[in-house]
Amino acid sequence: MRTTKPSAAGTPGRWALPVAAAVNDVGTGMYVPFTLVFFHYVTGLPFTVVGAVLTVTGLVGLTALPLAGAAVDRYGAKRVQYVLYGVRVAGFALYPFAHALPAFAAVALVTAAADRAFPAVQQSLVGEVAQGADRDRLQAATRALQNGGNGAGALLASLVIAFAGPTGYTYTAWGNALSFALAALLLRPLKPVRSAAARRRAGYRLVLSDRPFLVVTGANFLNALSYSALSVLFPLFLLEWLHAPAALTGAAFTVNTVLCAFAGVYVGSRVRRAGARRTRAAALGGTLFAAAFAAQIVLGTVRPASGAVLGAALTAVIVLYTLGELIHSPAAEVLAVSAAPEEARGRYMAAYQVSWSLAKAVAPSLFTTLFAADGRLPWAVLVLTSALAAALLIRVEHRLPADAVRPLPAPVAQGGPTPATTPAAARA
Repeated sequence: MRTTKPSAAGTPGRWALPVAAAVNDVGTGMYVPFTLVFFHYVTGLPFTVVGAVLTVTGLVGLTALPLAGAAVDRYGAKRVQYVLYGVRVAGFALYPFAHALPAFAAVALVTAAADRAFPAVQQSLVGEVAQGADRDRLQAATRALQNGGNGAGALLASLVIAFAGPTGYTYTAWGNALSFALAALLLRPLKPVRSAAARRRAGYRLVLSDRPFLVVTGANFLNALSYSALSVLFPLFLLEWLHAPAALTGAAFTVNTVLCAFAGVYVGSRVRRAGARRTRAAALGGTLFAAAFAAQIVLGTVRPASGAVLGAALTAVIVLYTLGELIHSPAAEVLAVSAAPEEARGRYMAAYQVSWSLAKAVAPSLFTTLFAADGRLPWAVLVLTSALAAALLIRVEHRLPADAVRPLPAPVAQGGPTPATTPAAARA
């Protein structure tokens, strides 16, 4: 007989996860939008040194992912999340004192490792506190609150720096530490339930032998490039190819953030009510990405002379892109969580997170190289990658666990193993 977990509706303190995630992203939003400037003023080191250290430590920090995944499978996601919060609290509290290069590199390394591991651990925690369609609801609510927190953090940091000047960066660093500490406290009421299967040992060999999951991970890498386009490619295209006012870049980010924060839960609920399979919802999101990128090619060819026309067209593109994000993100993330066997969920999420990290590392050089040849070329490549990702998700659908593709209405108390706990080799 298989041990059954309660649904998310009965999980104690379930509300704590999205609220803690929102507070966590307040801290993230306080430094990500101006990372180089932030660390330059906090440490006093030159921009070139700060950039080099952040690049190297960011890449080295990826090695924490496999360790975090193994720790989740052994100790549970909540405990590992507490450790990561503790590392980030200590890191940002120490940044203002890390004026020497070795000190900055050491603090940056441990902080980067915690930052890289955090999303995988949080996704594992979603898997531990919710099942079936409840995972989709929890993921949509978490992402919506995270976007709101991110925007609030960026606004708060801007206000602090505007009033306090360069000293405001130090206050912001300590504010980051405080936000991560508060997020950890907010997580306390959450009581994940782990079955006996989750305590069995399973190594990364299980992940590498699960070909359907690797296809899902590969498709996510292609879609992750689309997410990087908003922050990396869009401003470059807007300023250097369309010669549009810089204010439109900020407006685009504002539209995206507001829609994600206020429409995320609604769009997710509409998708669930329509009965869409998670694979097909994620594929639809990728298709909308492709449509938005194709529109950018048209816009880059026409190059409207009227500022009003250009602004309206860019707004329409951003709305279409954001709709794709709102449909794709919850479905793709929960698909990955649900496709992972419970006993190796931490390792699976660590492997999945590599697709996000690699895309973020590759995107800047890929986009700038293609842009140097023609401003429309990066968008054309993104149309192809988005379409390919959608095709891969549809093609692998029948090889994934049935309850990962389409959530079951309620857990089954008795019977044999479900596809979610079937060995990966048998599913491949």
